[in-house]
Amino acid sequence: MHIQTKYHGLMEILDDLIIRFPHGLPGFQEETSFVLLDLPNDSLFQVLQSTQKPELAFVIANPYEFEKEYHLKLDQSIIDLLNIESQKEVAVFGIVTVKEPFTSSTINLKAPLIFNVKEKLAKQYILQNDIYKTKTPITKGD
Repeated sequence: MHIQTKYHGLMEILDDLIIRFPHGLPGFQEETSFVLLDLPNDSLFQVLQSTQKPELAFVIANPYEFEKEYHLKLDQSIIDLLNIESQKEVAVFGIVTVKEPFTSSTINLKAPLIFNVKEKLAKQYILQNDIYKTKTPITKGD
């Protein structure tokens, strides 16, 4: 399938790379089909691109790169929804709010994206605690 993307222009995407969000994302419930795209020359950040709306793309990153002690426990409802059978199937990402200068950008640790990489299913999971914030500053460690 061909999709128009926000940062990469027109791209051909293989169907088996599409990630389904069964209930969409908060604020974008109708958007259920996304693909992960790499950013050139950057292994820390990726783009979660809607396959339906070119303008809908989120910069995401592994939260453990910014918060080494990041910890979350998934509810059984999330495990069931995403058909998670093993911890090895799970990947966690945070949505990055990109700002100028880039060093002032933040990552949302309060509502991570949970992926079942085997089943290509995902959901944004809003944590029910006050440990993590929606706007945690990003800083690259050495």
